[in-house]
Amino acid sequence: MSTTPTTRRVRGDGVDLAVFEQGDRSRPTVLLMHGYPDTHAVWDEVADRLASRFHVVRYDVRGAGASSRPFGRKRYTFEYLMADLRAVLDATSPDRPVHLVGHDWGSIQSWEAVCTMPERFASFTSISGPCLDHVARWTRGRLSRPTPRNLRLAAGQGVRSWYIYFFQTPVLPEVLWRAGLTRPFTRALELGEGVKPREGHPARTFARDGAAGVGLYRANMLRRLRNPRDRRTDVPTQVIVPTKDLFVSPHLVGGLQDSVPNLALRTIAAGHWVPRSHPEVVARWITEHVTAVSGGPLTAAESRALRRARVSRDRRSFDGSLVVVTGAGSGIGRATALAFAEKGAEVVAADVDLATAQRTAELAGLLGPDAHAFQVDVSDPVAMEDFAKSVLHEHGVPEVVVNNAGIGMAGGFLDHSVDDWQRVLDVNLWGVVHGSRLFGAQMVAQGQGGHIVNTASAAAFTPSRTLPAYATSKAAVLMLSECLRAELAGKGIGVSAICPGIVNTNITRTSRFVGQSDEDQGKSRERAARAYALRNFGPEGVAKQIVAAVQKNRAVVPVTPEARLSYLTSRVSPRVMRVLARFDVG
Repeated sequence: MSTTPTTRRVRGDGVDLAVFEQGDRSRPTVLLMHGYPDTHAVWDEVADRLASRFHVVRYDVRGAGASSRPFGRKRYTFEYLMADLRAVLDATSPDRPVHLVGHDWGSIQSWEAVCTMPERFASFTSISGPCLDHVARWTRGRLSRPTPRNLRLAAGQGVRSWYIYFFQTPVLPEVLWRAGLTRPFTRALELGEGVKPREGHPARTFARDGAAGVGLYRANMLRRLRNPRDRRTDVPTQVIVPTKDLFVSPHLVGGLQDSVPNLALRTIAAGHWVPRSHPEVVARWITEHVTAVSGGPLTAAESRALRRARVSRDRRSFDGSLVVVTGAGSGIGRATALAFAEKGAEVVAADVDLATAQRTAELAGLLGPDAHAFQVDVSDPVAMEDFAKSVLHEHGVPEVVVNNAGIGMAGGFLDHSVDDWQRVLDVNLWGVVHGSRLFGAQMVAQGQGGHIVNTASAAAFTPSRTLPAYATSKAAVLMLSECLRAELAGKGIGVSAICPGIVNTNITRTSRFVGQSDEDQGKSRERAARAYALRNFGPEGVAKQIVAAVQKNRAVVPVTPEARLSYLTSRVSPRVMRVLARFDVG
């Protein structure tokens, strides 16, 4: 349960600052810095979540909320802001470094603090407020190498920064703030980011705060952007990057490690006011960062998340990621598990055959972190519920889920019994539904994004008289994936459908050929196995494409050349595909 904040006044450099404290003062101090045109109240939800574990301090910066307003542009420069911050630090944590967290302008001035008086800070968390000196150097770096991409990135940030230029104009911004921008600002915040107004935010002093805070931009922006200083810090720093921020480009973190060697990056599918829209995620990440820096105990999931966020030149692309693969006992599933393990992922290998899953986990453990084996029948909804809960409780929420388990079935439509259809749909379609639904819900609840990969097939867009049930199940997987991709995109969760084509796996030896005697069925399996072996495209090639699909967030990935040709033909000339479907390729 949160504690009620206590309020006191601290004398800054010529101003009185309203300071708010929560939690046990004997515990580590977390100082939350608000941005523009906010007050300390923008942090209410985050502070309430932190107060049970930390001494939480906030204050209204000069010109905002209950703090006094100085006169003149000069008194909003970094020199005055740093003097205010030192006064608050001396009053609330004089003997111990604090854990600094800043949002928007609070983060901008926090960068100045950790770069000029690093001894006062144990850690730093930056949200949507880059160091002005870093921005200036980043922009100059893009313009000095005027490739189309660099010019696009620089222009993109220039457009996002429109308000900075507007605030340089005299008088007009102040007049507009006082003329009634509160209501449209509040409405835009609700419509654009889903942040509803509540008591304290936007503040009752909003119009005055907006007008006064323009001084922050006039006093500092152009001066630093024109003459950037060398700003570096060894303070352990995590940067939370909202990927939907309309004002700060996610690309600004590029090259940041050169100035901040102890750096972690966290991305979230959210807008600029993420402390209001996702307070539980922000509070959790602050807690993990502070706990790690302080040497406190972390769960396996928390440790893995921090490894994933850590920026290092020798870091593998999936270090710290948890990847779940079903049907991992052989073929594409095993190759995929090993491919992710080789790139640093902690793998959960699941299969209906526990022995093969264990072997995959052993092999994955040789390439990456320790892997884990589970036995599960993906067609069983109760078993899948238990499996998803076990993964969550034992290892945490996965970053990647590959719904790969599947079976093959061939023969004429009239030869397929109801049980045949039930079996194919239960495994190939319902297995994907179960995995996507259960793990997708975990990803959404956690609020940190993720990726779901569903193994479809070239049969999804290649009709065949000999694969009615199999092709139908895979076509359903493809459409399901497209629907999921549309729904989950706003949550930062990608969805990919992988359509392999002819791949040399053991599915040919386990497929059922309906309407045939046991002897004829064996012969059909042998013929199919020889044909697939002659094609000589191994599951490792599919696994490589699955990894790439996650990294590049691809929607539909036909893997083999024949799969790509079929996909193209199905889109350009479906009639050709219908004609080819009449031939018996078995």
